Order: sequence, then C-alpha cells, then structure tokens
Amino acid sequence: MAAATAVVSPVLVLASLVISARVPDAWRPPMRLTPDVAAGLTFPAVGAFLVFHRPRLVMAWLMCAGGLAGGVSQFCGMLMFHLASQGDLVIAGYLRYPFVTLWAVCGVSLAMMLPLLSPNGRLPSRRWWPVAAFGLAAISVETARQIVRPTPNPSYLPVPIPNPLAIEGLRPYNDLIYTIAWTGIIGSVVLALLSLAVRFRHSDSEVRRQIAWPLLAFTGYVLFLLAGDDMSSLATGWAALVPIAIAFSVTRYRLYGIDTIVSRAFVAAGVLAVVSGVYFGISALSSLVVSQRDQVAGLVAALFAGAFFQPLRRTLQRLVDHMMYGRVGDPRLLAERLTQEVRRADPAKALSSIVTVLRDGLAVEGTAVEVVDGKPRYVESGDVGEDPRQIPLVWHGETVGRLLIGRPGARRFAAAHDERVLSTLVPYAADVAHAVRMAADLQRSRERILSAREEERRRLRRDLHDGLGQTLSSMAMTINMARSSLKSSPDSADTLLRDLRTGMDAVSGDIRELVYGLRPPALDDLGLASALRALAAEGPPPTTVEVTGTLDDLPAAVEVAVYRIVQEALTNVRRHAHASSAYIALDRGAEALRVRIGDDGTGLPDRPRAGVGLTSMRERAAELGGNCGAVSAPGGGTVVEAVLPL
Repeated sequence: MAAATAVVSPVLVLASLVISARVPDAWRPPMRLTPDVAAGLTFPAVGAFLVFHRPRLVMAWLMCAGGLAGGVSQFCGMLMFHLASQGDLVIAGYLRYPFVTLWAVCGVSLAMMLPLLSPNGRLPSRRWWPVAAFGLAAISVETARQIVRPTPNPSYLPVPIPNPLAIEGLRPYNDLIYTIAWTGIIGSVVLALLSLAVRFRHSDSEVRRQIAWPLLAFTGYVLFLLAGDDMSSLATGWAALVPIAIAFSVTRYRLYGIDTIVSRAFVAAGVLAVVSGVYFGISALSSLVVSQRDQVAGLVAALFAGAFFQPLRRTLQRLVDHMMYGRVGDPRLLAERLTQEVRRADPAKALSSIVTVLRDGLAVEGTAVEVVDGKPRYVESGDVGEDPRQIPLVWHGETVGRLLIGRPGARRFAAAHDERVLSTLVPYAADVAHAVRMAADLQRSRERILSAREEERRRLRRDLHDGLGQTLSSMAMTINMARSSLKSSPDSADTLLRDLRTGMDAVSGDIRELVYGLRPPALDDLGLASALRALAAEGPPPTTVEVTGTLDDLPAAVEVAVYRIVQEALTNVRRHAHASSAYIALDRGAEALRVRIGDDGTGLPDRPRAGVGLTSMRERAAELGGNCGAVSAPGGGTVVEAVLPL
C-alpha cells in the first residue's frame, strides 16, 4: 500500500500540472504551485521509505495517507478548472467536493498531526489532544463552508462553477465563517509547531538532536505560510523539505549535523541583516553629507560594513554556540576552564585535565594525548576506539605529541563547532605536552647526573682504596722495616728506602691519574686551544686546528666537554677512518661555541649505529643543553659537529 501511494500520488500531481498548463488563462487559478503539490510529490515517497524501515511507525503511514490525499486533491482541482473551461460546469461543480475534502485530510494529516507526533509517533502528552481536536474542528468548519458556500462572485471566473449543495442564505456570513475557520487553522498549525518546541526544550541532548530536524523544517514552513500568498512558492518549496527532515529525524539524525545548518544559517542571516543595515544607513547618511558624490558615499558605506563584518560574525557565533551547546560548548569558556586547571596542577595532572576538557568540549566518546618521550607518555579519557582522528601537537615548529579523538558521542556537536574548539584548545594541549616532555627530560637529566655522580664516586673510591690505599699501606710497612734495620743493617735499610722512593713515584702517578680523570691538566697548563693542538700532534693523521674567536673566558664545564669530544672524535679517526688528514675547527659566537672535527677517510657506513664514543659525545653536549652529531662529508670522510650554548 505504501509503495502504491508513492507511485500514484506523484503521477496524479504531475498529471494535474499537465492539465493546468492546458487550462486557459481566464480559468487558471491564481496559484498553481501550492503546498499540496509538494505534499503529493514528496510525502508518499518518504513515507513509503519509512514504512519499509519501520512498518509500525504511525508517522510513516500518516505521510503516505496525507500525501496521497494532497495528490488526489490537486488532481481533482485542476480537472475541475479544465472541465469548467470546456463548459462541463455540472461535473466541475461535483469535483469540488473531493477537491475540498481531500485538501482537508491532507492539511489535518501533514500540517497538524505530523508535527504533534514527531519524532517518535506519539504525542508529547495527553494535554495536546485538545490541540488536535481544535485543528480538526477548524478545518472541518472550513471544509463545510466550502461545500455549502454560495455561488461565487462572477469576477473570480468567467462563468461561476455552480455548487449543487450551495446554501445561499449563508452569503452574509460567508466571510465571517471564512475568517474564523482560517484563524483556527493557522492557530492549530502554530500550536502543533509549539508542541515540537516544548518537546525540544524538555528533552535530553539525544532527543533534542532528533527533534531539531522536524522543528527546523516546520518552522520554515509556518513562517512562509504566515507571510501570505506572496510567499506561496517558497512555502511550497519548503514543504517539500519537511518529509526529508522527518526521515533524517527518524533514521539518520546522528549522521548529519542539524546544529551546523542552524548555526551557519543564524550567523549568515544575522551578518546579512546587520551589515546590510549598516551599509544602507551609512550610504544614506553619506549621500546627505556628501551631495552629488554617490561613489564616495558607496565607498564609505562599504568600508563601514566591512569593518563590522568580522567582529559581528564572531559575536553571533559565540551567541549561537551558547544557545545550542550551553556553557560546556563555548570554546572561550573551555579555554578559561583549561587555564585554571593548568595553573593549579603539575604538567602530568594538567594533561589529564586537558583530555577531560577536550572530551566534554567536543562531545566525543574519548580523547587521548600521546607525548613524545614524555612521562606519562599516554593519557586517555574515555575510549578513543581503534581508528581515532589524529591531530599533531606542534610547539614552536616541533612536534611534541598527538591528540587522538574518538567517535562522536550522544551529545554530538557540529563539525564546525568541533573545529572552533580544536583551534582554541589544541595550542594549550601542545604547551602542556611540551611541559610534560620537558619535565620528563629534566627528570631523566637528574637521574643521569645522579648516576654519573655515583659512578664517579665509585670509581674514585675504587681507585683510592685499591690503588693509592694499598700503595700507602705498603709504604708504611717499608718505613717500619727500614727503621728496624737502620742500625743493625744499614745496607738493607738503604734498599728499603730506595723501594720506598719508587713507591712514592707510583703514588704520584696514581694521584696524577686521579686528577687527570677529574679534569685534564693540559687545560690548566696550556689552555683549551693549545691543549687541542697537543691532542692533534699526538699521532697520525696530520691534524690542523683553527680557532675563531677568543677561548680565554669559557666556562670550565664547556672546556672539559670540548676537550673530551675532540679527544673521542680523534680517537675514532685514528682507529676507524683510515684518513690521510683531519681538522679541528672552533668558532665562538655570541651565544654558542661550535666545534667541528672532520677527516677525509672512509666516512660513515650506510646504516650507522651510535657506538659508545658517539653516545658519550652526545651526552656531554646534552648535559650543557647543546647537541652533537656525526654525518658523512659530501666529498668523503666524516664530520662531527657539536654546538654548546654559552
């Protein structure tokens, strides 16, 4: 049955349009395109679609019945005018009855009952039954008036279509009954729309999203209907959108952002109205002040209108966001909330606050933040799912992490709103991710410093206990033996004293090694530049040293780092490079010292691995906040470059 109405009703409407085209102009009605045309074309087809998906949905059958009634009514009406123009006035008079009656059925079904039953096929409550009864009574009065109305004025048509059931005694009251009936019809239509608005106001976010589709469609239709005959074509076109909106409401309201349509329509209409008012107002004022200068007035008006555009758009966008989403969806309020959370918590807890605020602000099932080399590395709120949307977190051109966004939740926001929230809050997330990363780097640096200090203490303890301590104990025993044999055996005492002298030389060497391990003595004896030249002169290949800038007032830590990096790099050159020459270049700038050690050897392998030497150089540079790396030179060989901040 639903499929039959979906086929028959549009065929009847198209046939009525063909018949209307053949009716002479004198007999043609003033409005050929009425809402009944849209009702007969679209409502049965969409109703049949909904019946196929949900056979027990009352709204679907109501759309089929109302649309079919509209199609038959339109066909009977056009056939009535066609027969009347051909002289068959009696048959035309009888065709008025199905035309008027089916028009009433279409109006009750689609304009009154359908909004009352949207979106689930049930009334909001029993208190709305009087509205349905009132609408039925009003349209029944108008239908009865149409059936028994007196013969119309001859000025309306060339020859009046007779009415077999006309009651001529009602002629003095005809206009009054017409006014009362149509006041009731329009009032019942407005009340039916009001029922949708009340249901929208008292529903949760999920049902609100579902109701928004029919609410928007019926609101537009009612506004065009109230505008009168001048907007009849727009009312007809808008009526064709009503069943599509209802279909979205029933089946696909989660997939299409009605709030995006409302938001953009509101902002566009507001901007257009205000900017137009400013433009025409300034144009009129300028034309009065600057007489006979229309071009200047237009330019001044355009400049003023352009100045109003962007601030007005932002203001209207914030207003519609607040109207549709409340405080939780306002990007500015979310940013303020996030700022307060970040101020009160450490970076790790602030990261948890960020994912929570983002989840609320985007109305998604879950959000998460991954921080590169951070601690914590991953923080999640809700469930982002298997295929989340990924947004890089960039801090001053460096990617510090990723923002993962899950599927839209029940309280889904518009895509445009989500982009506004993201553009507002993602920089905060990047800042906190960077802070988490820096805190993790600081913690790792502290751990490395503590570990290095303890390792150095362990080495010193071992060297002092096993080396210097053993030697001093042996020397003390030698002194005691020499004292015992000094009188009885001078020769033995002399031998013991010579051994003691040898032991003292060994102790001096051990102490020198300990001191050298703490800081190379060449730095204190020769200075950094000369110490590097001494390193370069120790062995092949021939190595040149070039220094740019003064190195006299460098911090002690920088001097040691440079010396050790150069020493390790030269060791690698001599062991692995097979080079014929090498060079050392130091360039002191205003804020950093740049060190380059290069050779003309075999260069790095295709897949280089950082060994102990390169790792040691990098760690020494990183301890001072610098960096160090090795690359293959373009003409062959290897270049090690370190940059140390001063």
